[in-house]
Amino acid sequence: MRTANLVIRAKQVVLSNRIAPASIHIRDGIITSISSFENVPPDCELIEINHESIVMPGLVDTHVHINEPGRTNWEGFATATQAAAAGGVTTLIDMPLNSIPPTTTVAGFNAKLEAARGQCYVDVGFWGGVVPGNTGELAPLFAAGVVGFKCFLIHSGVDEFPNVTEADLRAALPELTKLGAVLIVHAEVPGPIS
Repeated sequence: MRTANLVIRAKQVVLSNRIAPASIHIRDGIITSISSFENVPPDCELIEINHESIVMPGLVDTHVHINEPGRTNWEGFATATQAAAAGGVTTLIDMPLNSIPPTTTVAGFNAKLEAARGQCYVDVGFWGGVVPGNTGELAPLFAAGVVGFKCFLIHSGVDEFPNVTEADLRAALPELTKLGAVLIVHAEVPGPIS
């Protein structure tokens, strides 16, 4: 094991089964071990956390609407990721709609990536979208790096991200199964909503 070049030490560290004093050993930005409070290697930077604070893993928010490009006035990468960091959220997963273009094609995904470049204060991942007629885009989107897919069974609230029908799902689901990709569904039944 490589020696830490940074140790963060606190009296209250959230561990898998308790809160306890601990030292978090980090090498080149990667946590290499969590050890006893007293275990601090020589010649490493030490950050001491005050006794009133709690050190815990960063939170992951898997349902965020970063509406850039296209609707940055609603929310953009800079504001969304700064707000996340201020609240202890270290990873956001962006929903595939509300931006123009939506993340339903590789071109749309690339537009998202370009808009995000240089503006993110936390890690960001992306959902791809399943919409009518884009079954051929699912494998390329997954290969490009989306974490999974989302669809709506009723109007999504924006016209550029149309809802799917049973026929659309029957076309998309075998492809998603082959990919081993997750599909999350905004699962309202249209009749009662209308």
